Amino acid sequence: MPQLNPAPWFFILVFSWLVFLTIIPPKILAHTFPNDPTPQNTEKPKTENWIWPWH
Repeated sequence: MPQLNPAPWFFILVFSWLVFLTIIPPKILAHTFPNDPTPQNTEKPKTENWIWPWH
């Protein structure tokens, strides 16, 4: 297997990570969802014991 010159490939690797870490995250974090969830009532429903007729 022939050896590759690492100089251009290392530059491509560094440049691609630079793009991934500086340009793409702000675009993703700026995305807003059209339907933001609203908090629901946090009260627990009142539960009752079951009355089994055969016990």
